Amino acid sequence: MSNIATQRASPSRFDLVRRFTHWLDATPHPLIAIEISSDQVAAARYLRTGAVAGYFAEDLPKGAVVPSAIESNIANPSAVKTAIGRVCEALEVKNEDAALLLPDPVIRVFVQHFDDFPRANQEAIPMLRWKLKKSVPFEVDETLLSYMRQAPRGEGADIVTAIARLRIIKEYESQLEGLEVRPGVVLSSILAAISLLDDHKPTLLARVSGTSLTTAIVREGALAGYRCTELPAHAEQVTPQMLLEEVYPLAAYYQDTWQEGIQAVRVAGLRDRLPNFVGPLEAEFKCPVLSLLSAAVSEGTVKADARPLADRELDGLVGWMLHRD
Repeated sequence: MSNIATQRASPSRFDLVRRFTHWLDATPHPLIAIEISSDQVAAARYLRTGAVAGYFAEDLPKGAVVPSAIESNIANPSAVKTAIGRVCEALEVKNEDAALLLPDPVIRVFVQHFDDFPRANQEAIPMLRWKLKKSVPFEVDETLLSYMRQAPRGEGADIVTAIARLRIIKEYESQLEGLEVRPGVVLSSILAAISLLDDHKPTLLARVSGTSLTTAIVREGALAGYRCTELPAHAEQVTPQMLLEEVYPLAAYYQDTWQEGIQAVRVAGLRDRLPNFVGPLEAEFKCPVLSLLSAAVSEGTVKADARPLADRELDGLVGWMLHRD
């Protein structure tokens, strides 16, 4: 059985991503990453140096994958398995482990404060399951759960927890059966993409994929906020007002809690529609708004060999590359 986790990041990246490595002991670092979204399957092969050796993407029929934390996700198993098979064939995947990047809604992420938190996993995990019992719409005993500590704003402990329904994870893993590829580690795409952010100032990431929007706020080594919601329209039809209405609650919570405003906004998933959103977002947050990958490229975070992945807006696969550095 694979685990929910993120991977080791480059020492040049922010502390939050580096600390994700402590979610599991001896977490694997596969040289293959496969990202499944509602509209495509994409994969990349990496060298042991962290460089990209090649990538391939295959479109999915509409409705083949319906991301959900609760209900069945794979509506067209044949199409999904065929697409995975084609990308694996293109990258010559044979009897290998792979990182499996899943749609953001599949894995729920929580940032919680505890006055006192146990050090031992055998005590911490039951406590987290009990604490999250009323926060997730499924039985917490039938889940995969990972957590990490991060520096609290005051006394006590702040804990970042990722939790997913075991049945849903198995549904995705089953698509790899018979394809000579094993899911060595499972995580949501945004937990890979978040390593593309620079957290030296409070930064908000809005990531649109299909009809889902994931919003995360990072600052100085801490995940300060996280929210995944369903949009009233597909990414191709979503309007700036729709996006603002979904992003605003987390931004307001952050401003009230941390007593400071957002100082940078990064957006992923809107592709060539992003210019229509820049003005309204900048007017709301009074700070620069840039594409996540464009900013990473201009800052030198994305290496030259990963530019084709960036050009295809494969932010999860680009972020995974940084975890492999």
